[in-house]
Amino acid sequence: MPNTIINKEQRSFAGLGISPKILEILGKLKFTVPTPIQLKAIPVATQGHDLMGIAQTGTGKTLAFGIPMLQKIVEKGCRGLVVVPTRELAIQVEEALRPIGRFLGLRAAVIIGGASMYTQKQEISKKPHVIIATPGRLYDHLQHRSVKLDQFNIVVLDEGDRMLDMGFEPQIKQILHFVAKEKQTMLFSATMPENIVKIATSYMRTPVRIEVAVSGTTVEQIEQEVYLVHQESKRDLLRTILAEHAGPVLVFSRTKHGASKLAVAVTAMGHTAAEIHSDLNLSQRRRALESFKTGRCRVLIATDIAARGIDVKNISLVVNYDLPDDIENYTHRIGRTGRAGKVGKAISFATPDQRRDIYSIEEMIKKRLTIKEHASVARSSTSHTHSSRPFRGAGGGYGTPRAPQRRNLRDFPARFSRPANKR
Repeated sequence: MPNTIINKEQRSFAGLGISPKILEILGKLKFTVPTPIQLKAIPVATQGHDLMGIAQTGTGKTLAFGIPMLQKIVEKGCRGLVVVPTRELAIQVEEALRPIGRFLGLRAAVIIGGASMYTQKQEISKKPHVIIATPGRLYDHLQHRSVKLDQFNIVVLDEGDRMLDMGFEPQIKQILHFVAKEKQTMLFSATMPENIVKIATSYMRTPVRIEVAVSGTTVEQIEQEVYLVHQESKRDLLRTILAEHAGPVLVFSRTKHGASKLAVAVTAMGHTAAEIHSDLNLSQRRRALESFKTGRCRVLIATDIAARGIDVKNISLVVNYDLPDDIENYTHRIGRTGRAGKVGKAISFATPDQRRDIYSIEEMIKKRLTIKEHASVARSSTSHTHSSRPFRGAGGGYGTPRAPQRRNLRDFPARFSRPANKR
């Protein structure tokens, strides 16, 4: 590990190894105070070290790898490749890097599913300095021999754990095989399970592990609470919550069909609503996200495809209408609020038989959640006291012992994974 000494009181980008030219650009763009992950990662990355960065969502990971990458491209004529799990996140990364790249005269190409292969081939032929891609579509181009990666010597895997969850492991291995042998590799995510660490480190040279929060923990600015509610009463509870809270609201549904039905229901409640999920084409998803960003619709209903791809300022509330299939997605979902040091709130709906799922989330985030009972549960449930819940290892659970209703997607064989090109 390099001996990089960082002043904990650092309040500017100066002294992090950033070139004067980029410091000047950051000043023009009003980027003055680095976030904790930027403060720790930029000095390591600008020295050319491989690294694994762990930070909560909304903490500035994109510039933490983007600034060193763009600087190295300018100074050494390198080319950069950023691989992300979803189309939305690819667009978000490009939008974050574009202002700096424009001042430096650098071009980027976004290579994602749902867009024209022919247009993307044209963009690739112009030799962009940076390619931002989803694994499935980039692998398609590799198979068509429309892209060569042997000149890309800076590689970033953003949200690598999510890419494995989505079944992209074979494509990631192929991509890492085709990039330049002498390269700098950076892996960034809010969680860092061992399987992604094993894959990443096999392609990295003594990576520096940088952690500004315990893997899986959530930001302190997010107030979190859970309602125990019967499935048939969820819609009434959502109606009440939307009436009680002002501002933009992001609602997560477990399924595409559920998201569509919920969008209709929320509109009937008198709110403007849009939906975003993998059944929509890229232009439809971009229109939905844009309407939410600009305030034309107040409520956006999304599946987990949007958990890491939505970068909208001032989301006041995140509602988990359904708990996620993979509990690690809880962190990414609620991370859409409380961003950049702002206060946010997250409310999750859980049915009585999902108490163990709540418990698993608490273990992951290392925090006890505020539990409330909806009237539908209070009328039918036996006594259940939140304060009496012991933690694992203390001799018991809570509620009626039942097997978890969901399993982590990693527990299933690879053949049951969702096809990568469907995302």
